[in-house]
Amino acid sequence: MKKLGLLLLAVVACIICVAQPEIKFENTTYDFGKIKEEGGKVTGKFIFTNVGTEPLELTNVRPGCGCTAANYTKGAIAPGEQGYIEATYNPYNRPGAFNKNIRVTTNEPRFVENEKATPHMIFIKGEVIKRPPTEFEKAGYTKSNGMLRIKEPNVAHDLLNTATVNDTFNVRNFWTKPVSIKLDKTYDYVTEVYRNFGAELLPGQEGFFILKYDASKRNKFGQVKDMISFQTNDSIEPTKRVHYAINIKEDFSKLTPKQLKNAPVCQLTTDSLSLGNMQKNTTKTQTMQVKNTGKSPLAIRALESSVPMISASTNMMVIPAGETAEITVTIKAPGRPSTQNATLDIITNDPAKPIQTVKLSAKIL
Repeated sequence: MKKLGLLLLAVVACIICVAQPEIKFENTTYDFGKIKEEGGKVTGKFIFTNVGTEPLELTNVRPGCGCTAANYTKGAIAPGEQGYIEATYNPYNRPGAFNKNIRVTTNEPRFVENEKATPHMIFIKGEVIKRPPTEFEKAGYTKSNGMLRIKEPNVAHDLLNTATVNDTFNVRNFWTKPVSIKLDKTYDYVTEVYRNFGAELLPGQEGFFILKYDASKRNKFGQVKDMISFQTNDSIEPTKRVHYAINIKEDFSKLTPKQLKNAPVCQLTTDSLSLGNMQKNTTKTQTMQVKNTGKSPLAIRALESSVPMISASTNMMVIPAGETAEITVTIKAPGRPSTQNATLDIITNDPAKPIQTVKLSAKIL
């Protein structure tokens, strides 16, 4: 009787082992062949069958890059039934051969038992035939949109907080009508100082205007990003924008020897900070200290993290001589396992070391 019971248990175990979903693709690669860059998005379809004995579900379908998108069968697929995954590729501005992957996970046992199991891989490939250049590309106006275009709308500078800089921006009207352009509001730190055309550009006309950026009026330190807007009567994109990326540093050149001798001194308790192990989608904080070992008040100008998920704050923006402030570093863990390495720049009015960098690290489980 005992042997019969053991035999029945073994049979049941075998049935459980065999009763499971299993995916099988008809083809794991879809070849689009040669497609035109200007021809619009193309879509390939992968058909699969559940060759297992239990309902199959797709738990995650993730394209390998942002240029592919996937649509797929939702819900359970019964044994012997078929499902599909559609992969879409946008060839615009992507001339040349391509080979992209899509990672697929299911409710098959190996994924249920191990969330880090290697996913199924399917692929799309092809070759994008380069389109003829547009009139904007021929003229070199590729970094803005609409019929009135700014040739190079992005500028970057390193500036002392006492300095100004002038930038020249070329513009061209590709429309058949005159186009007006003016600053949409008054900015304290950016002014238009010259233009070689009037209130509007005539059809086909090319011109330029000059903007002056005044760091002394920006009243910030460190990496500063500003977006300056213009209003136009462009029928496609009426708002035009110029983007500044300015690294503003404090000017200590006018300090006297006596002022330098009595200057604040920024002393950190550490140049590296580990937030240790963290679970996905959680928040964790860690603290460090900053001491002013100089003879004048130490002003913390800015706390700049190299990544958005890490931020910092302090309980004292101005530290008297001999006093200590606390800096709190906060990390918001992403939704996937990874090792995060970043930096925190502590910017002060210490003329000897105005920028001190702390290395940050965390392991997301």
